[in-house]
Amino acid sequence: MVSIEELIGLLTPVVEEFSVDLDDLTLSKAGKRRVLDVTLDGDNGVDLDEVAAVSRAISEVLDETDVMGSLPYTLEVGTRGVNNPLIKPVHWARNVGRLVVVAGDAINATGRIIGFEDPMVTLEISGKERTLSIAEISRANIEVEFKKREPILLADEELVEDN
Repeated sequence: MVSIEELIGLLTPVVEEFSVDLDDLTLSKAGKRRVLDVTLDGDNGVDLDEVAAVSRAISEVLDETDVMGSLPYTLEVGTRGVNNPLIKPVHWARNVGRLVVVAGDAINATGRIIGFEDPMVTLEISGKERTLSIAEISRANIEVEFKKREPILLADEELVEDN
C-alpha cells in the first residue's frame, strides 16, 4: 500500500502548478473502497474552478502512475474551509485580520489576529493587544463573522431595513 509521504511527494508538484498549496492529504477506508482526501489552500483562497482543475490533474497523475494500485478508491479534492483549526504557521499568516477563538494553558479568548511573525501571533482582545507563541495555543478556530447590512435609502428618503 502507498504511504502518505509518497502521495504527498507525488502530488505536491501537481498542485503547485496551479499556484495553490497541498494543505493536507488523508487516505482512509470506507467499506471496500479507499478514500483519498486532498485539501487545498492558497494565499488568495481557492475557488471552485481551481478545485476542479486540480482534481482533474491529480486524477490523471494517479491513473498514469498506478500508485493507488488495483483496489478501488474515491478521490475527494476540496478546500480547508473556515471550520478547520489553525495548525500550521501559514494558516495564521493567511488569516490576519480575522476573528479567532483560541484556547490553551495561557489563553482562552476570542480576538482578532492583527499580526503574525512566526511563531508569534498578536491578537486584539477586548481592545488590548496580546502577543504569544502559537505553541502556547492548543486550539484555534476562525470565528465566522456576518457583516451587518447598511440600511437602504429609497428615492423619497424613506429608511427601509434590508433583511
